[in-house]
Amino acid sequence: MSVTLINSSFRLRPVRRVRAIQHHLMSNHTGSEAEVLLERVGNAGVITLNRPKALNALNLSMIRQIYPQLKKWEKDPETGIVIIKGVGGKAFCAGGDIRAVTEAGRSGGTLAQDFFREEYILNNAIGTFQKPYVAIIDGITMGGGVGLSVHGQFRVATERTVFAMPETAIGLFPDVGGGYFLPRLQGKLGLFLALTGFRLKGRHVQRAGIASHFVESQKITSLENDLVVLKAPSNEDVAEVLNSYQKQSNLDEEKPFILSEHMDKINSLFEASSVEEIKLKLKKDGSSFAQKQFETLSKMSPTSLKITFRQLQAGASMSLQDVLVMEYRLSQACMRGQDFYEGVRAVLIDKDQSPKWWPAALEEVTDEFVDSCFKSLGGNDLSL
Repeated sequence: MSVTLINSSFRLRPVRRVRAIQHHLMSNHTGSEAEVLLERVGNAGVITLNRPKALNALNLSMIRQIYPQLKKWEKDPETGIVIIKGVGGKAFCAGGDIRAVTEAGRSGGTLAQDFFREEYILNNAIGTFQKPYVAIIDGITMGGGVGLSVHGQFRVATERTVFAMPETAIGLFPDVGGGYFLPRLQGKLGLFLALTGFRLKGRHVQRAGIASHFVESQKITSLENDLVVLKAPSNEDVAEVLNSYQKQSNLDEEKPFILSEHMDKINSLFEASSVEEIKLKLKKDGSSFAQKQFETLSKMSPTSLKITFRQLQAGASMSLQDVLVMEYRLSQACMRGQDFYEGVRAVLIDKDQSPKWWPAALEEVTDEFVDSCFKSLGGNDLSL
């Protein structure tokens, strides 16, 4: 994709320049056929995910456009900051293009290897990016959308943000570096979110520690205007702008964290040496909250639950790079298995919500099998 450079705006008088930037940021681009727009706006590199009908789901073509441009902007002295956002108002990015991966996995196509490999390389590039990186996570932010945002320095949630890592419901695991950021959340919150796929909305996404800031959606265009004119900003400069907008955003300010009343139970019930132990503790607890989580876990892929539990255990003491290497191995194990295809069928294709997992019970997923999912792929391992 060609990259539109708006350097000409620098030669305009200040008022005209600001107007030009405002006009550009306010245009929603939905008429464009490009799946992702990569542009210079003021002093910023702006990535716009442009698949509103698909809730801006991330596909391999988009990854292959974003990654090289991100690396160019990292070295470009004229680019001081990178902003990533989605169009349409419903989603930042609802996840990866799972249907295409499923079809490739069934047919033996290379997309099942290429997509995960290149997605994780992009996740690492975001996690190691040397300039301020601001993700405007306005709307649904799940799976692949989390990978595009959570590893950057700044993640701005709005009242429309819906965060979840729902992969255990489709026979997968919370990837894109989930093994790195989830165990670093407060207490056992990350493990709870990973196993149950619980959804967090609006300000609660920040209170959980996933978003760095909360800004009301009506202020986002103005926020972008102030960010793109920053010249060679430090992280502190960007934080100052974001903090000022957060202070002006009072929506739901008085509401406590949605899980605050349950955190003691989450920390005690999800403190366990196995998923079986967690389910036993939930069943014995008897509270309505515990019962609801027991029922939720009973619907998930037993294989996914066990892989996810081990993934977060290991990832808690790993670097992001080591986690992504581990997760690539897990992704390919899921591609070789059965539950991923069955989960996608039940949830996304037939939508009968009645997957037939195999094995069907946690006790039937052996430690030896779980071990095999984590084994090196040799020359096919992810290289960062």
